[in-house]
Amino acid sequence: MSAVETRLVTAEDAETRLDRWFRKHFPALSHGRLEKLLRTGQVRVDGKRVKASQRLEEGQAIRVPPLGDAEAQATAPRPPLNRRVDEKLAAALRDAVLHRDPELLVINKPAGLAVQGGTNMTVHVDALLDALVFDGTERPRLVHRLDKDTSGVLVLARTAKAARWLTAAFREKDAEKLYWAVTAGVPKPYQGRVDLALAKLPGKRGEKMDVDEDEGRRAISDYAVIDAVGKQAAFVALRPVTGRTHQLRVHMQAIGTPILGDGKYGGAAALLAGDGLSRKLHLHARRITLLRPNGKSVSITAPLPPHMAQSWEFFGFSQPKDSPFEGLE
Repeated sequence: MSAVETRLVTAEDAETRLDRWFRKHFPALSHGRLEKLLRTGQVRVDGKRVKASQRLEEGQAIRVPPLGDAEAQATAPRPPLNRRVDEKLAAALRDAVLHRDPELLVINKPAGLAVQGGTNMTVHVDALLDALVFDGTERPRLVHRLDKDTSGVLVLARTAKAARWLTAAFREKDAEKLYWAVTAGVPKPYQGRVDLALAKLPGKRGEKMDVDEDEGRRAISDYAVIDAVGKQAAFVALRPVTGRTHQLRVHMQAIGTPILGDGKYGGAAALLAGDGLSRKLHLHARRITLLRPNGKSVSITAPLPPHMAQSWEFFGFSQPKDSPFEGLE
């Protein structure tokens, strides 16, 4: 590694000490060398000087200076490509590209495809990025993430320079996100804000969050009901003000209207009977608007996945208004 690199902290590495993060990702880097890099400010988190004991948070940007060939090569290797499976997925991702310019690559991520790997998980977007270089010269970089079962807009940086300003945009909340969802039940009132702190539940049987006003981190979500079918279900627009893990899913469950198909948080209450009504999660990253460093903005919209389009037809939902969050501060 001969250039400065910026890496985002994943949910898997959240709450990990910085020195342990380096031990995991750069095992050949000695503790003494890391301490020197920290003292001289060459390693930073979100642009700030930190200590080896610093606890990391999901989404933070770690500045990794040039480490030399030996230490860089010791980085944990990427999982090998299964050509028969991954080539098919790579082709599907290329077909799912919504926007491409010299800085950005935006795809409509399918539901069921993880963004990053985990235990016993080798099929994910991160393992397919080499197939999305197109006419560029660098491997695209992940700058944010979506849950495995959430579909929609996923932004990739095509260059290291773009990764820096995109990372800052997500960290400083300069990226405006809009989600579409179907809820089991109809939120009351029809428009509002959920402000409930979230914390990770203990255990090793899969990542799960819960409301915890004492130990959790503040999480804020805006919602607006666009259409409803009696008291049975609603088409809801969602706007995450903060970016906590599973935030929208936990918040909608907390107000008594879980997202349709979200058995993880809603249990049986998140499932509705209906011939042809999918049991998959009905949460879709519909649109993202980004402000570029030159002051120009770009907005990308993703069409609904097949299972949600089918549900729209099943319920007969109308199209949303232009500004579903008008009046919310």
